[in-house]
Amino acid sequence: MTGWTAFQPESALVSDVQPAADLSGYLDERSAEFDQIEPARRESLEAIARYIRLCRDEKREARLVFICTHNSRRSQLAQVWSAVAARRHGLDYVRTFSGGTEATAFNPRAVAALERAGLTVTAALSSSDNPVYLVGEGDSPLLACFSKQYASAPNPTGQFCAIFACTSADEACPTVTGSDLRLPLPYEDPKTSDDTDSESATYDQRSAQICQEMLYLMSRAAKEE
Repeated sequence: MTGWTAFQPESALVSDVQPAADLSGYLDERSAEFDQIEPARRESLEAIARYIRLCRDEKREARLVFICTHNSRRSQLAQVWSAVAARRHGLDYVRTFSGGTEATAFNPRAVAALERAGLTVTAALSSSDNPVYLVGEGDSPLLACFSKQYASAPNPTGQFCAIFACTSADEACPTVTGSDLRLPLPYEDPKTSDDTDSESATYDQRSAQICQEMLYLMSRAAKEE
Protein backbone atom coordinates (compact mmCIF):
# COMPACT_ATOMS: atom_id res chain seq x y z
CA MET A 1 0.00 0.00 0.00
CA THR A 2 1.45 3.34 -0.98
CA GLY A 3 0.53 6.96 -0.38
CA TRP A 4 -1.12 6.91 -3.81
CA THR A 5 -4.77 5.91 -3.94
CA ALA A 6 -6.46 4.80 -7.14
CA PHE A 7 -9.46 6.95 -8.03
CA GLN A 8 -11.81 6.71 -10.97
CA PRO A 9 -13.35 10.10 -11.85
CA GLU A 10 -16.86 10.46 -13.25
CA SER A 11 -15.34 12.92 -15.69
CA ALA A 12 -11.91 14.45 -16.06
CA LEU A 13 -10.86 17.83 -17.36
CA VAL A 14 -7.18 18.55 -17.93
CA SER A 15 -6.28 21.96 -16.53
CA ASP A 16 -4.79 24.70 -18.67
CA VAL A 17 -1.37 24.64 -16.95
CA GLN A 18 1.13 22.47 -18.78
CA PRO A 19 3.34 20.26 -16.57
CA ALA A 20 7.10 20.70 -16.52
CA ALA A 21 9.02 18.32 -18.77
CA ASP A 22 11.11 16.64 -16.09
CA LEU A 23 9.65 15.84 -12.67
CA SER A 24 12.65 13.62 -11.92
CA GLY A 25 14.99 16.54 -12.49
CA TYR A 26 12.85 18.74 -10.25
CA LEU A 27 13.05 16.17 -7.47
CA ASP A 28 16.82 15.87 -7.92
CA GLU A 29 17.14 19.64 -7.55
CA ARG A 30 15.10 19.65 -4.34
CA SER A 31 17.13 16.73 -2.96
CA ALA A 32 20.33 18.71 -3.55
CA GLU A 33 18.99 21.48 -1.27
CA PHE A 34 18.81 19.58 2.02
CA ASP A 35 21.48 21.84 3.50
CA GLN A 36 18.97 24.71 3.32
CA ILE A 37 16.68 23.09 5.91
CA GLU A 38 16.92 24.87 9.25
CA PRO A 39 18.07 22.77 12.26
CA ALA A 40 14.79 23.19 14.16
CA ARG A 41 12.83 21.95 11.17
CA ARG A 42 15.21 19.03 10.74
CA GLU A 43 14.40 17.97 14.30
CA SER A 44 10.69 17.84 13.49
CA LEU A 45 11.34 15.95 10.27
CA GLU A 46 13.58 13.48 12.10
CA ALA A 47 10.80 12.86 14.65
CA ILE A 48 8.39 12.01 11.84
CA ALA A 49 11.04 9.77 10.23
CA ARG A 50 11.42 7.88 13.51
CA TYR A 51 7.65 7.39 13.60
CA ILE A 52 7.68 6.01 10.06
CA ARG A 53 10.50 3.59 10.94
CA LEU A 54 8.59 2.49 14.05
CA CYS A 55 5.57 1.67 11.90
CA ARG A 56 7.86 -0.26 9.55
CA ASP A 57 9.29 -2.26 12.46
CA GLU A 58 5.78 -2.99 13.73
CA LYS A 59 4.78 -4.05 10.22
CA ARG A 60 1.92 -1.59 9.88
CA GLU A 61 1.08 1.36 7.65
CA ALA A 62 2.70 4.69 8.50
CA ARG A 63 -0.16 7.16 8.19
CA LEU A 64 0.67 10.85 7.97
CA VAL A 65 -2.13 13.43 8.21
CA PHE A 66 -1.13 17.00 7.30
CA ILE A 67 -3.43 19.59 8.87
CA CYS A 68 -4.00 23.29 8.28
CA THR A 69 -7.04 25.51 8.83
CA HIS A 70 -8.74 25.32 5.42
CA ASN A 71 -7.04 22.29 3.84
CA SER A 72 -6.62 24.40 0.72
CA ARG A 73 -2.90 25.03 0.19
CA ARG A 74 -0.10 23.95 2.52
CA SER A 75 -1.58 20.72 3.86
CA GLN A 76 -2.56 19.66 0.32
CA LEU A 77 0.94 20.35 -0.99
CA ALA A 78 2.42 18.39 1.91
CA GLN A 79 0.13 15.42 1.29
CA VAL A 80 1.09 15.27 -2.37
CA TRP A 81 4.83 15.82 -1.99
CA SER A 82 5.12 13.37 0.91
CA ALA A 83 3.43 10.73 -1.26
CA VAL A 84 5.80 11.49 -4.14
CA ALA A 85 8.80 11.36 -1.79
CA ALA A 86 7.70 8.08 -0.20
CA ARG A 87 7.29 6.57 -3.65
CA ARG A 88 10.73 7.82 -4.69
CA HIS A 89 12.34 6.15 -1.66
CA GLY A 90 10.42 2.90 -1.96
CA LEU A 91 8.40 3.35 1.23
CA ASP A 92 5.33 1.48 0.07
CA TYR A 93 3.87 1.27 3.59
CA VAL A 94 3.54 5.06 3.91
CA ARG A 95 0.05 6.55 3.40
CA THR A 96 -0.46 10.30 3.25
CA PHE A 97 -3.56 12.37 3.96
CA SER A 98 -4.56 15.98 4.58
CA GLY A 99 -7.37 17.82 6.32
CA GLY A 100 -8.40 21.08 7.92
CA THR A 101 -10.22 22.37 10.95
CA GLU A 102 -12.82 23.23 8.30
CA ALA A 103 -13.36 22.23 4.67
CA THR A 104 -13.12 24.72 1.80
CA ALA A 105 -11.49 23.73 -1.52
CA PHE A 106 -8.06 22.82 -2.87
CA ASN A 107 -6.93 26.23 -4.12
CA PRO A 108 -6.27 26.23 -7.90
CA ARG A 109 -3.11 28.34 -7.39
CA ALA A 110 -1.59 25.50 -5.36
CA VAL A 111 -2.79 22.99 -7.95
CA ALA A 112 -1.05 25.00 -10.69
CA ALA A 113 2.20 25.02 -8.70
CA LEU A 114 2.17 21.22 -8.62
CA GLU A 115 1.66 21.12 -12.37
CA ARG A 116 4.52 23.53 -12.98
CA ALA A 117 6.75 21.20 -10.95
CA GLY A 118 5.94 18.33 -13.32
CA LEU A 119 3.04 16.46 -11.75
CA THR A 120 0.00 15.50 -13.80
CA VAL A 121 -3.27 16.95 -12.52
CA THR A 122 -6.80 16.43 -13.79
CA ALA A 123 -10.03 17.61 -12.21
CA ALA A 124 -13.12 15.52 -11.56
CA LEU A 125 -16.46 16.99 -10.49
CA SER A 126 -14.95 20.38 -11.27
CA SER A 127 -18.32 22.12 -11.12
CA SER A 128 -18.43 21.45 -7.39
CA ASP A 129 -17.50 24.12 -4.85
CA ASN A 130 -14.99 21.57 -3.55
CA PRO A 131 -13.66 19.76 -6.65
CA VAL A 132 -11.65 16.56 -6.56
CA TYR A 133 -8.22 16.85 -8.21
CA LEU A 134 -6.40 13.74 -9.36
CA VAL A 135 -2.64 14.04 -8.99
CA GLY A 136 -0.09 11.63 -10.40
CA GLU A 137 3.34 11.08 -11.89
CA GLY A 138 2.75 10.54 -15.59
CA ASP A 139 0.75 7.32 -15.91
CA SER A 140 1.19 6.34 -12.24
CA PRO A 141 -1.79 5.73 -9.93
CA LEU A 142 -3.53 8.92 -8.87
CA LEU A 143 -3.99 10.61 -5.51
CA ALA A 144 -7.48 12.05 -5.04
CA CYS A 145 -7.13 15.50 -3.45
CA PHE A 146 -9.99 17.59 -2.10
CA SER A 147 -10.65 19.70 0.98
CA LYS A 148 -12.04 17.98 4.07
CA GLN A 149 -11.96 18.19 7.85
CA TYR A 150 -9.04 16.25 9.27
CA ALA A 151 -11.30 13.68 10.98
CA SER A 152 -13.41 13.07 7.84
CA ALA A 153 -13.13 10.14 5.44
CA PRO A 154 -10.93 8.94 3.90
CA ASN A 155 -8.58 10.12 6.66
CA PRO A 156 -7.70 7.64 9.41
CA THR A 157 -9.28 7.93 12.86
CA GLY A 158 -6.54 6.08 14.72
CA GLN A 159 -2.84 5.17 14.57
CA PHE A 160 -1.54 8.15 12.61
CA CYS A 161 0.88 11.04 12.91
CA ALA A 162 -0.79 14.49 12.94
CA ILE A 163 1.43 17.14 11.34
CA PHE A 164 0.34 20.78 11.54
CA ALA A 165 1.30 22.79 8.46
CA CYS A 166 0.00 26.08 9.85
CA THR A 167 0.25 27.78 13.23
CA SER A 168 -3.43 28.68 13.57
CA ALA A 169 -4.59 25.07 13.19
CA ASP A 170 -1.84 23.97 15.58
CA GLU A 171 -3.13 26.39 18.21
CA ALA A 172 -6.76 25.43 17.59
CA CYS A 173 -6.13 21.70 18.06
CA PRO A 174 -3.99 21.06 21.16
CA THR A 175 -4.95 17.40 20.97
CA VAL A 176 -5.87 15.20 18.00
CA THR A 177 -8.01 12.22 18.93
CA GLY A 178 -6.59 8.93 17.70
CA SER A 179 -3.13 10.20 16.80
CA ASP A 180 0.04 8.41 17.88
CA LEU A 181 2.13 11.55 17.47
CA ARG A 182 1.28 15.24 17.07
CA LEU A 183 3.77 17.91 16.07
CA PRO A 184 3.97 21.30 14.31
CA LEU A 185 5.69 21.81 10.97
CA PRO A 186 4.38 25.25 9.94
CA TYR A 187 4.90 26.84 6.54
CA GLU A 188 4.32 30.45 5.51
CA ASP A 189 0.99 30.84 3.75
CA PRO A 190 1.35 31.59 0.01
CA LYS A 191 -2.14 33.10 0.17
CA THR A 192 -0.51 36.45 1.02
CA SER A 193 0.55 36.72 -2.64
CA ASP A 194 -2.87 36.04 -4.17
CA ASP A 195 -3.73 38.39 -7.04
CA THR A 196 -0.29 40.03 -7.03
CA ASP A 197 2.55 39.97 -9.57
CA SER A 198 4.46 37.57 -7.30
CA GLU A 199 1.65 35.04 -6.98
CA SER A 200 3.08 32.22 -9.13
CA ALA A 201 6.62 32.70 -7.80
CA THR A 202 5.42 32.58 -4.19
CA TYR A 203 3.38 29.42 -4.71
CA ASP A 204 6.28 27.80 -6.56
CA GLN A 205 8.63 28.71 -3.72
CA ARG A 206 6.35 27.24 -1.05
CA SER A 207 5.72 24.12 -3.08
CA ALA A 208 9.47 23.68 -3.59
CA GLN A 209 10.18 24.09 0.12
CA ILE A 210 7.57 21.51 1.05
CA CYS A 211 8.84 19.12 -1.63
CA GLN A 212 12.42 19.57 -0.38
CA GLU A 213 11.46 18.81 3.22
CA MET A 214 9.28 15.82 2.33
CA LEU A 215 12.15 14.35 0.29
CA TYR A 216 14.48 14.85 3.26
CA LEU A 217 11.91 13.25 5.57
CA MET A 218 11.51 10.16 3.43
CA SER A 219 15.26 9.85 2.83
CA ARG A 220 15.71 9.71 6.61
CA ALA A 221 12.78 7.32 7.06
CA ALA A 222 14.36 4.96 4.52
CA LYS A 223 17.56 4.67 6.57
CA GLU A 224 18.17 1.43 8.43
CA GLU A 225 18.61 2.61 12.04
